[in-house]
Amino acid sequence: MQITLSPLSAAAFAVIAQALFAAGLLFWAPQNRVSNRFLALLMLAIALWLVDGFFRVSGLYAQSAELYFSPIYYSLGFGPLLYLYVRSLVNSEFRWRGQYWAHFVPVLAQAVLYWWLRFQPYAVRNNFWQNVHQPFTYRLEFIGTWVSLMVYLFLSLRLLRQYGRWLEDNFSEVSRLRLRWLRWLLVLLGLVSGQWLIELLLREFWGIYYQYDYSSEMLGGVVFVIGVVGLRQADMRAVHFAPEAEQQDAIASPEPIAAASPQAVPAIAVSAGPNAAGEPNVTNEIAPAPNRQPSEVATPGGPDPLIMERIRRALVDDQLYQNPTLTLAELAAHTGLPARLISFTVNAGFGRSFNELVNGYRVAEVQRRLAAPDARRFTLLGIAFESGFNSKTTFNRIFKQVTGVAPRDYQP
Repeated sequence: MQITLSPLSAAAFAVIAQALFAAGLLFWAPQNRVSNRFLALLMLAIALWLVDGFFRVSGLYAQSAELYFSPIYYSLGFGPLLYLYVRSLVNSEFRWRGQYWAHFVPVLAQAVLYWWLRFQPYAVRNNFWQNVHQPFTYRLEFIGTWVSLMVYLFLSLRLLRQYGRWLEDNFSEVSRLRLRWLRWLLVLLGLVSGQWLIELLLREFWGIYYQYDYSSEMLGGVVFVIGVVGLRQADMRAVHFAPEAEQQDAIASPEPIAAASPQAVPAIAVSAGPNAAGEPNVTNEIAPAPNRQPSEVATPGGPDPLIMERIRRALVDDQLYQNPTLTLAELAAHTGLPARLISFTVNAGFGRSFNELVNGYRVAEVQRRLAAPDARRFTLLGIAFESGFNSKTTFNRIFKQVTGVAPRDYQP
């Protein structure tokens, strides 16, 4: 047999080869081991799906009917593998549970069918195609893959949205943990699902096969992106996001009554120089509401002012905000307070997330140092790094977000 060489067949072969190679690298990668293995299996499943398209565009099917039913499809595993990849990536403590096998019952049935057909004589396979597969199982497989992928895409996007909120409350530096590339990947898979829907409608209502089918090419682009970006994902060992635990904590925690109260939001004051002890003069003042005593600021069930002061002292007086990778867990260890209590107090008492609070102190320190007489002796980026930022991009974004102007345009 000869392969018909064309740009499309060459591209299909290259994508399949790249997917298999990247899947191997991901499977044996030392970091994010569990999540990367789910991603490797997803890439392998997509690559096997693309083999069918390669056989078609390269002319192999036209030369040998014996090749029909040779590719083994695992398309009903696309959705579950993607969802479990997201779950394990955002929680380094993720462990496989027996109940997860339920997600793969459809794909196991799909694999058994194709493996059985692969070893049947051509007459049996041809009869199955004519009387069973084309009128029934092909349609069931195609629609089932589409429905499964849509459901798991929704679950994955919802999980990432919850993770994004949790991340802001637990990490002061989130640039390498945001997983924005993964959100874009899910959106891209949503576009592939839209193309699949078009193909489904064309086949079901107009009987049009392979005339407007571009999902294989689009899926090839997706698997190429996965191989390139998945290998570059930052180490997620410090991330332990568990949705179930988060929901239980939310039920057990009191409602943040004071979160919406303007008097509970601190004003970060910055002076032009250090205090008498030579420490950064970054202060945190809680202004009570007019005509009220300070003790009236904390409503029943609201944040404790003493705990707020304890958090402020740890961040400002002990200069924990200058730790570029400070986490909520580290602050809890330093203060001896439960992480959940700190999170509630920061949200309800300070009126912001942990990430916003810590970065607010960092920006205040940059402003203080820029206003100092010896500011010209240091570069702006050097001041930013000494104030707790660890990347130029993050510093520029946070500084403009807090002050409203870019660092280079700021006038102390």
